[in-house]
Amino acid sequence: MSGISTYIFIIPLLLISLSTSGQKTKARLEKEKKENLRKIAEAERILSETSDQKQVTLGQLRALNQQINARESLIRSIGSEIRLLDSEISDLSAVVNALQNDLRQLKEEYADQVYATYKSSRGDSRLMFLFSAKDFNQLLQRLKYLEQYADARRLQVEQIEVVTEELNEQRSKVETRRSAQQKLLNQQVRESRKLANSKKKQSQLVAQLSKKERQLRKELEDRKAANKRLNTLIANIIKDEEVKDSNASTAEIASAAELTRRFESKKNTLTWPVSSGFIASKFGTQKHPVLKRITIINDGIGIQTERDSKVRAVLDGEVTMTGVIPGKNNFVLIRHGDYLTVYARLKSINVKKGQKVKADDIIGEVYTDRNGVTELEFQVYKGTTKLNPEHWLAMK
Repeated sequence: MSGISTYIFIIPLLLISLSTSGQKTKARLEKEKKENLRKIAEAERILSETSDQKQVTLGQLRALNQQINARESLIRSIGSEIRLLDSEISDLSAVVNALQNDLRQLKEEYADQVYATYKSSRGDSRLMFLFSAKDFNQLLQRLKYLEQYADARRLQVEQIEVVTEELNEQRSKVETRRSAQQKLLNQQVRESRKLANSKKKQSQLVAQLSKKERQLRKELEDRKAANKRLNTLIANIIKDEEVKDSNASTAEIASAAELTRRFESKKNTLTWPVSSGFIASKFGTQKHPVLKRITIINDGIGIQTERDSKVRAVLDGEVTMTGVIPGKNNFVLIRHGDYLTVYARLKSINVKKGQKVKADDIIGEVYTDRNGVTELEFQVYKGTTKLNPEHWLAMK
């Protein structure tokens, strides 16, 4: 009965190991897949709004790029799930083989026991075996042996039943995982086809936009002029705030210090100023998505979102300024101690200068341009230093 010891001790430990080792990876991959599907659907909604317009725009290209990136990430996640299932199927197959070996050995051992019992039962050999004992003690020992032999046969039958049941269960698990793997493979094929179609559209959009070089350069110059006007305004406001701070009371200084501390504690966890959307324009010097050898300098980030999206304060603070700048539409500046957040390209504003706001308070609504592009410009300052907002917002 050597085979059953392998089953009782080693196989259950292996199954537990298989279950726990892949659980965290599986949960992480499932979370990634759901997040990528959400991003694809979100980008599709935003893309449909910009595609309603007859003219091709950078907004369409950026929404399509976001969708492509999310779909590529989704395909990678599916591939990781397929590889994980491959590993699980391989491990479970090894378990099935071990159980099959155990079952074969158990049946062979049981057959030997049955045959031995049959041989010993002929001619009342069992009685002869007992009565041929030399003394009473030997008789008791032989009785005990026969009882142990009978118990061993019963245990062997039970072990065969247990191993058979476990073998069937593991075979079922293998089939379940193979079925799940096939579904993932089918999904991967579908997503790959969609990705190919999206990349084809991407190439067509870039080609169409390339023909509009003069218009794109004009938009770029207008944007630079608008950035300059906003930067000048912010610089003046910061100077005014410095003068104001020099005359602040002890209570005001303490309040500003607390707001500074709270803002700094929220690094990488700040709530997004809009509930949906993606970063269409990154901070700093970036390559133009269409015009070759042309770079763009962004003082903040552009968050492309859905039409009529509400804009919310990312943290408690005080509205320092509201107004209108050509090229930036309406804007709101909120001070958080030493930090300043800027919300531009707004259609409407819901707050006033000097108003205290809390995190998530609605301060306005994002503007949608004539091309159907809805994009919020969001900036973060510490004093006069421009900071990368992506380092402050929570990861999406």
